[in-house]
Amino acid sequence: MTAPGRLGVGIIGAGKVGPVIGAALAGAGHAITGITSGSDDDRAAAVLPGAPVLDAVEVVRRSELVVIAVPHDELPALVQGIADVGGWQMGQLVLHVDPAYGIDVLRPAAEHGAIPLAVHPAILFNGTTLDLRQLQASFAGVTAPAAVLPIAQALAVEMGCEPVVIAEQDRAAYAEAIATASEFSRSIVQQATGLLRGIGVGNPGGYLSALVQSAVERALRDESDSIGPSPAL
Repeated sequence: MTAPGRLGVGIIGAGKVGPVIGAALAGAGHAITGITSGSDDDRAAAVLPGAPVLDAVEVVRRSELVVIAVPHDELPALVQGIADVGGWQMGQLVLHVDPAYGIDVLRPAAEHGAIPLAVHPAILFNGTTLDLRQLQASFAGVTAPAAVLPIAQALAVEMGCEPVVIAEQDRAAYAEAIATASEFSRSIVQQATGLLRGIGVGNPGGYLSALVQSAVERALRDESDSIGPSPAL
């Protein structure tokens, strides 16, 4: 797999995801060129200390790899807006982490010569350095043009993830699977903890923690077994 080499990495989006991705790539030897201001700059600074806080166009100007980690509805307009002011650069890597979009959303950047990559780490981010440990045990959905797919895969590995290639036309189904697992887990846990709280159980989340984790592991193990090789007759 082709390694991307040492890159100047800029982060657009200082919420729970962008700073962690930046920290993971910095840990792999890349240099952070800047990060935009976000909803919690103090938390971002704790995860990615010393990173210059810049506007989005300046982050793009300084960076060989731009990581975009903004809310789903903001991504298309952001990419187009930077294109409109001539921000994207020839040969620049532009990577977003949204599960629902493939690389087509990056078309305005690609039309200016940038290289579009979609890499979605399949974890729920808390926005702290604890996420770096989660990344080491996770997978990432990767979509990229065939010629640069090894670069996208290598960047996923440098984040700590095992890359899994998702075709552009399959991103909607992929996003639905991610949302289903995330929302179903949350709603079931909320329902169960509410019932325990109602009968006076203190710290119901802690009470259910081991049970929920073991139940999920069992369900995943059963799923793996169901698609494994058939036993010999």
